[in-house]
Amino acid sequence: MSEPPTKIARREQKTPSKEEPPTDASIIVQFRSANGDITGPQLDIPHNVTPMQLEVLVNGLLSNEEKLPYSFFIEEQELLGELGAHLGAHKISVEKALSIVYQPEAVFRVRPVARCTASIPGHSEAVLSVNFSPNGSMLASGSGDTTVRFWDLNTQLPKHECKGHKNWVLVVTWSPDACYVASGDMNGVIHLWNPAEGKLLGTCSGHGKWITSMAWQPAHKCLPSQRFVSGSRDNTIKVWDAVTRNCMLSMSNHTQLVTAVKWGGEGLIYSASRDCTISAWDDRDGKLVRVFKGHGHWVNTLALSSEYILRIGAFDHTGEAPEDPEAAKQKAAQRYEEATAGKPERLVSGSDDFTLCLYEPSTSKTPITRMTGHVQLVNQVVFSPDGRYILSASFDKSIKLWDGCKGTFLATLRGHVGPVYQVSWSADSRMFVSGSKDSTLKVWDLRTRKLKVDLPGHSDEVFTVDWSPDGSTVVSGGKDRVLKLWRH
Repeated sequence: MSEPPTKIARREQKTPSKEEPPTDASIIVQFRSANGDITGPQLDIPHNVTPMQLEVLVNGLLSNEEKLPYSFFIEEQELLGELGAHLGAHKISVEKALSIVYQPEAVFRVRPVARCTASIPGHSEAVLSVNFSPNGSMLASGSGDTTVRFWDLNTQLPKHECKGHKNWVLVVTWSPDACYVASGDMNGVIHLWNPAEGKLLGTCSGHGKWITSMAWQPAHKCLPSQRFVSGSRDNTIKVWDAVTRNCMLSMSNHTQLVTAVKWGGEGLIYSASRDCTISAWDDRDGKLVRVFKGHGHWVNTLALSSEYILRIGAFDHTGEAPEDPEAAKQKAAQRYEEATAGKPERLVSGSDDFTLCLYEPSTSKTPITRMTGHVQLVNQVVFSPDGRYILSASFDKSIKLWDGCKGTFLATLRGHVGPVYQVSWSADSRMFVSGSKDSTLKVWDLRTRKLKVDLPGHSDEVFTVDWSPDGSTVVSGGKDRVLKLWRH
């Protein structure tokens, strides 16, 4: 005679499932640093321990006077909840000591932007490019109305309107010491501005078609800032002297227009093109070092793992930097060394073939991995400030999150109902903001991989977004000709 169903249900309730450790279970763990070094002895800890409690343990093992925040990884999966539940969900064995890798997080914490504090009209055509200064105190914007404008973030008011371009301003970029702003237009003309006074310092002429991208030489290589590189639709890459306004190097091996340029921290300049290739050039003499052929269609976008640290130079997250150029250069070099921790710089590219390619360009021209999953073109890729994650924004209305070292897929973030044009990280690598054709901005939480704040307000497409290096402000601009500042 079979057992009654109530007895079976009661017996099953008493039997613990294989995936969930019994309530009194403990787990033997061994902490390791990101470099693989063993930290402290093996420890017997309860199965319901949380990342916050592990943080206390690691700070104790390292004898940290100031308690530092850490994130924890088990077999490359980040621990987000209780340890036992994580092991069960990922079917991880605990027959031998469990290795837990800890990685430091930013000491400061950025608060999520939640409201629009200023809508600043001024541009009479679409806003095409916005860029915060490395110290986070000023903002530059370029527009289809042929002007470059500087904005004061303390008063949230316009500071200078700079005229001189004869066509749409497509790119604006700050030097890492915040002394120059370079702007490039559709005629192929580059203007250099003094941002403090809004004065035109000079013009760099030499490109025959519009400027698509610009980047400055890193601060740990040269301070005060002097050189920058530009890429153009005329298929060439040019290096300019900001003081004399002369073209120092002109490089060309691309057979189609150059879509993106980056100036790396290891002495290489990278250029991406619609000819499906990426080139690496020696920044001293302009010699071609390597050609990367991982994509089957136009390469639209590039990002470097050290990009955030190269952008802010000697400035810290409070906007402070040594006044002496030599001391500032040493500070920038020290910060670059700490950020890269002796590891080679990584480069990621996004393409019209719907894929991303991750490279270690100083060591090999073959990709570490090819990242697939998007179903339309990849518009932008960007590394987190700590270099541990990559975001890709696509015309398929999604944002994808990837591991910044191995390129493994981590999450798809959906919420936009139009193509995603740009994404930008907060300085502490805990959040990011996205701007879309659907006229909204959205703030996402890295840890939960979910939408944190929805920011409607623009009346048309959002072309460009940037999160200030001090973490206090997000700026957005687009087709409605209005700059919006968003704060906590």
